[in-house]
Amino acid sequence: MIQVSFQGELGAYSEAAAKAFFDEEIKSIPCATFAEVLQSTTDNETDYSILPVENSLEGSVGESYDLLYLTSLNVIGEIYHKIEHCLIGTGKLDEIDTIYSHPQALGQCRKFIQKYNMKSIPTYDTAGSVKIIKELNKTNFACIASKTASVIYDVPVIKKDIANNLNNHTRFLILSKDKSRKTGNDKTSIIFSIKHEPGSLYRIIENFNINKVNLTKIESRPTRTNNWEYNFYVDFEGHEKDSQISEMLKKIKQETVFMKVLGSYPAAKGN
Repeated sequence: MIQVSFQGELGAYSEAAAKAFFDEEIKSIPCATFAEVLQSTTDNETDYSILPVENSLEGSVGESYDLLYLTSLNVIGEIYHKIEHCLIGTGKLDEIDTIYSHPQALGQCRKFIQKYNMKSIPTYDTAGSVKIIKELNKTNFACIASKTASVIYDVPVIKKDIANNLNNHTRFLILSKDKSRKTGNDKTSIIFSIKHEPGSLYRIIENFNINKVNLTKIESRPTRTNNWEYNFYVDFEGHEKDSQISEMLKKIKQETVFMKVLGSYPAAKGN
C-alpha cells in the first residue's frame, strides 16, 4: 500500500485530495507542517507528498511555493479538489461567537464570518480545528472543516456550504523522488530568477510565444534572500522530455540567474 504524507489531521482536505488522486486505498501519514510533509518523502518514510498550492477563492499558498523552491522532490501530478466547508460545533448558529480554522478556510468563508459577527481564530489545520473545539467543549465555539472531519471526530455539522463562493476548488501537487513519464497531455512547472537587465523577463516569455507553448500560470514570489528580488513560478503545457520544450528550456536558462524544473506531469481535468 502506498504511503502519502499530508499536512494536518485525518479528515483534512489534503488527505481527501490524495485519496481522490490515487483512486485506490492509501495509507495517509499526517504531518504538522508542509516542510515535514516533504521531508517524510525525502527521507523515504512515505512514497508521495501532497501540497496545496492555490485556491480558486484565496489564491496561492505562499508557504507551499517557497518550499517547492527548496525541495529535491519532483512534481509528478496535480489534482483540483472541490472544497465544501461546513460550520461544525455542538451549539446552535445563534450561540456561536468564536470560530476556529486554518487561515485559508477562514478567508474562504470571510463573508459568513462577518455576517454573523464571529471572532476568527487561525489554527494549523481544518480537521485539527474540529479536535480543538471538541476539547474546548463550549457551545459558543465552532470551526470550519469538512463533513468528513465532522464524522471522524464525532462533532455535528451546524451548517453546510458556508464558503464565499460554492465554486471553491484547491489545486494540489503530488511530489515524489521519481519523475512522471510523458502522456501526451502534460504540464511542466519551473522556477527561475532573472537578471537585473531591461527586457530580461520579456526575453524569457518571448520563448513561449516563439515556440507556441501555452503558459497556464505565471507568478512572482520574493526570494527571501535579497530585498525586492523575486522568483518566478511558471506552468506551461508540454513535457520537459519533448524536444521542443527541452530546447526552449535551454534558451530560457541562458537568460536566468537560476532555473529549476519542478517536474512534468499529466495535466489534471479542470485546469
